[in-house]
Amino acid sequence: MRFSGFSELLNHFAEQSPDAPALRYAQNGAIKTCTYAELSARVEKRAVFLKASQKQAYGILANGSFDCVIEIFASVLSGRRTVLLNENAADEVLSEQVREAGLDALWGDPDLKEYLMPLLVDSAEGGAGRLLFFTSGTTSRAKAVVLSDASLMSSAYNGGALLPLSPADTLLCILPLDHVFGFVCGLLWGLSCGACVALSRGARHYHEDCIFFRPTALSAVPSLLGFLLKYRALNPELKTILIGAGGCPPEILRAAQTTDARVCFGYGLTETSSGVALSLGEGDPYAMTVCPDDTVTIADDGEVLITAATCMMQGYWHKPEDTAAVLRDGVLYTGDLGTLDETGKLRLTGRKKEMLVLSDGTKLYLPEYEQALSNALGGEAVCVLLIGDLPILVLEGDMRDPAPIWAKIRPVLDARARNQQIKRIEFYENPFPRTASGKIMRWAIQREREGL
Repeated sequence: MRFSGFSELLNHFAEQSPDAPALRYAQNGAIKTCTYAELSARVEKRAVFLKASQKQAYGILANGSFDCVIEIFASVLSGRRTVLLNENAADEVLSEQVREAGLDALWGDPDLKEYLMPLLVDSAEGGAGRLLFFTSGTTSRAKAVVLSDASLMSSAYNGGALLPLSPADTLLCILPLDHVFGFVCGLLWGLSCGACVALSRGARHYHEDCIFFRPTALSAVPSLLGFLLKYRALNPELKTILIGAGGCPPEILRAAQTTDARVCFGYGLTETSSGVALSLGEGDPYAMTVCPDDTVTIADDGEVLITAATCMMQGYWHKPEDTAAVLRDGVLYTGDLGTLDETGKLRLTGRKKEMLVLSDGTKLYLPEYEQALSNALGGEAVCVLLIGDLPILVLEGDMRDPAPIWAKIRPVLDARARNQQIKRIEFYENPFPRTASGKIMRWAIQREREGL
């Protein structure tokens, strides 16, 4: 069903299906159940309390727990601007995000709250109904995307229209709620269909949660799905697997398709409140049906352009120039490359924008990374690509001994997380293709590399 916001969602099922299970979660080793009536009542009670505090901007260190879900819904219903933060992010990243968001209150881990409290402001800017999700960049370049409960519910409707769940289904919410894919496809997708959502017990239990909760539906990033498949952690009741938040290697898709579940692949962005297109488990898994509220066109250079009035972001928080660079007259210039076939199905072919999406959904901001590598190499032109799921470094010119190159860039790599580190060095014998302004056309090099 389509709902205008969180309040309408909760009120509808509290009235129509009061005793139906809304959330399941673990407590002292046992599964506890919260009905739709109980969920609505708890959220309403907490919202009244939050509203009385007169705070304007609430940062929630999302841990995926039952209390966290209550807090998110209650914060929005209380009229606060709600900012979802990754409690596992590096301290410096969290500090930058708290400062950028201009928060005056925090919820979550006590130690993290104590560390971040000095960064809170006395009087914060409000914004009732607004939810801010930081793009999953790994540096301060990550932007806060302004969404709303209305846009998120529209996105959940889009997903449910193509992949409906029933009240008899249980969706396992195993992804971080501070990521829009996890929030929409791990939580709102199930609730908007009147299904039950089982809340994961956390990373230590990922390999056990499917057997523990017995879900019929699961949304996962490729790396997590690969982990679950490797350890044979999927339960036999599972009927639908939705993969998203990054390119999925064919071997993971093939392995998933050996199960009895319907395997679907999704494409979406934080800027569009998550889902834009989904494959429906039939035929080519990379051929995706566009969601009902979205319109996709392909620019002359192959860039995917999206119009989605009900799901589109309001912009990047306090970054009007960055917003204007990608959102023009209601059309989002995604920086992704793709094609539309004769049936209107979308296939992605690469990335044009200066970002790499790793299989766990994190994004690597390239200009900063490439500048550091170039500086280490004395100003040499460099290009970082993603081949398979491996970041590789491409240098201009004929092949030469890579050992001195590795030695020079090692300090740059050691400052990065392991999955972001260069795994291979290759050479591009011709001059790098460049735009009229002199920028390296990374996407063109990517196409050539993958065509080899």
